[in-house]
Parts: sequence; C-alpha cells; structure tokens
Amino acid sequence: MKSDVTTLSPTRVRLDIEVPFAELDGHIAEAYKAISKQVNIPGFRKGKVPNTLIDQRFGRAYVLEEAINKSIPVFYAQAARENEVRVVGRPEVDLTELNEGNFIKFTVEVDIRPEIVLPDFAKLKVTVDDAIATDAEIDEQVDGLRARFGTLTALDRAVQDGDFLSIDLVASIDGVEVEDGIARNISYEAGTNRMIDGLDDAIRGMSAGETKSFATTLLGAHEGQTSEVEVTVHSVKERILPELNDEFAALASEFDTLVELRADVVERMKRLKAMEQGAQARDRLLEQLLETMDIPLPEGLVEEEIRAHLEGEGRLEDAEHRAEVNTEVRQSLKSSFLLDAIASAEKVEVTDAELSEYLMRSAMRYGMSPDEFTQQLVQSGNLTAVFSEVARAKAMATILERVVVKDASGKVVDLAALRPAPALED
Repeated sequence: MKSDVTTLSPTRVRLDIEVPFAELDGHIAEAYKAISKQVNIPGFRKGKVPNTLIDQRFGRAYVLEEAINKSIPVFYAQAARENEVRVVGRPEVDLTELNEGNFIKFTVEVDIRPEIVLPDFAKLKVTVDDAIATDAEIDEQVDGLRARFGTLTALDRAVQDGDFLSIDLVASIDGVEVEDGIARNISYEAGTNRMIDGLDDAIRGMSAGETKSFATTLLGAHEGQTSEVEVTVHSVKERILPELNDEFAALASEFDTLVELRADVVERMKRLKAMEQGAQARDRLLEQLLETMDIPLPEGLVEEEIRAHLEGEGRLEDAEHRAEVNTEVRQSLKSSFLLDAIASAEKVEVTDAELSEYLMRSAMRYGMSPDEFTQQLVQSGNLTAVFSEVARAKAMATILERVVVKDASGKVVDLAALRPAPALED
C-alpha cells in the first residue's frame, strides 16, 4: 500500500491511498462468505453458495463493492498510522479508481489536531492573590463550628430568615400532581434559597400548621414549565449557638482555650489560601496561554460538538443559545488541544495509582463506591476521557513547576502548597 498526505489547512489533510489489488483478496473472500450466508438459493445451504453462482446472481461488481466498503476503513487507519496523522473528525472518503487485478485508489479528507508550538514556560509569569485570611473569614469558620454544636429550639411565631423548618412540598401542573414532585417532612433553612424559586418568599411570615401555594418554574424533567407548589409548614425552630468561650473550645476541639482554637483555625485558613493560590496559578496560566497562543480549530469538529450539545438539550433552533455554546465549545477544544500537546511534549504518563486516586475521589463526590463508579464509566465509554483528564492535570502541574508564580505583593509562591492539606471544619 502507498499513501501520501497533502495539508489542506492547519487542521485538515487529504490522504491519497493506493492499494495493490492482491491486498483485497482476503476482504473479497470475506464478502463472498457474508453474501453466501445471507442469500437463499434452491439447492444450496446458506453459507455454501459457490462464488461463481453469487457472481451470476449479483454480479462481480456487487461483491467488489462489499469488499471495498469493508476494507477502506482498514487501509485508511493503516495509512493514518504510517503518516502519523492525528485524526479528530469523521473522514470523507472518495473512491477515485478501481483497476481490478491491479489496484484501487481512494482519497480521504479528515480533520486533524493542530500543530501547537509551545512557549518556554520558564519565561512565563503568573500573578495570584495574596494568601491572606481576613478576620471575617476566620469568624465565619468559627461560627460554622459553633453551628455544628448548636441546638434547635421550637418557636411559636412566624417564619423568619435563618429559622429551621420541617415542610411538605406538593407540585402540580394544571391541577395534576407532578411525578416526583412531592416531598414530605423535609428540613429547610429559611432564607437560603437552596431549593426552588419562590419558596423563601412564600414561607416568610407563615406559622406552623399553615399551608400556602406559590408559582415557580420547574427544573429537571419538567424544566421551563410553570408549576403551582403547595407548601405546608409543620414546625419552626431556631438554632441556639453555644457561647464563644473556653468551654466551647474544649467541647468542639482538642484545645482548652478559645485563643488556641482560633489560632488553629488561622493556620488551617493559611493552608487553604495556599491551596487556592495553587489552583489560581493553574487557572490563570491556562487563561494566559489560551489568550496568547494561536490554536486553530477544525471547523467540522466544532460544528459536530455544537450540534451534539444542542440536540441533547432539544434546542437546535435556538440561535442565541447556539452562539453561547459555540463560544464554550471553541474554548473547550482549544484547552484540550493545548493540554494534550503539553502532555505529549512533557512525555506525561498516568500511573495506575494516579488513575485509581482520581477514580476514588470522583466516586466519593458522587456517593458511589470506586468499583461502581468505574463500571459506570466503562459502560458509558468514558474511561478514556477520564484518563485524558488525569494526564492533562498532570501536564499542567508539570509546567507550573517552571513558571514564575508571584502573589500580588510580589512574593514568590511555593507551589508545594498544592499538596493536599487537612480540611477546615464545616
């Protein structure tokens, strides 16, 4: 087999492929076998029809067409590998010449990954925010700890923001209750706006035992539809926080005094801020690279991604949303191409331990066991995408070690702070 590559654009090539006819012999034999199993001819069992009879009934051209259609993807894949063509789109194939007994010729036009020239990362600079924990942030953490040890006390008054309620919710559309639209005895903190639009306004001023209806726009299976929601308040309670003193410190921590507890919170906040600096450095470096580098995109792939996204949402005709998705898709593809190029240049390899760690952390976020989460990824065909995600993250961490990172005050940031630290108490 002979093949040549012609560059049509930075993201598209044409492969001209010539295959000696002898290399089709196996595919022609397979075509005869497949046709023999499909046809019913008196006097012959399926799969035992002679080739000559198949030629008489269907014509030699039909057999060759079957063989060529099955063989072209094989020869195309071989030519792409031999010429190191990094394919990302669907190929467009054109059979240009069939010379039986001698050769076949065909061309393939296909989108490819762009060639990306990477900068000298040691010359790049990134500025991040100062790692300063404000008094308000420290107070917020201490108050969060107090809330864990607070007690709920029943109230005989109307609901106010901050109260803790037990409520029922029943959603209906045009008088018909919505499937999965009923929730009984659920706990809710008034004023947090963490459930459905309009709920906080409805319950504010209600008392235990009262019922009220309000209109809202649903999400999920009925997204965008207007629903009437009936809310019933069963109980109203307020959280009484423990006094902020040494007794509380001894109750809520291993420390004997409030001063020691607060000092520990300060240290934890410092570690958290350092972690945030590392994440910020990564994000700002990626933003800088995407803004300053020319990364051409295969337009066919862009359109394919946009269409798949819009079809999944049922919004193919939404021109305004298409414009938003277009921007998102282009940014996502540029980021993926860039990070893959970095991973390749840095010869990044993902170890089994790194992949396992990622799967375990992801499984925890979704409340699943690692085995269950991994099985779901395999079934959905997304395990390869996870592998790429881990490689890209590792690639960014690798080049960050060479980039000069300073905080807003001009101090060089030690990116060793990216290593995980103990979590703050909620």
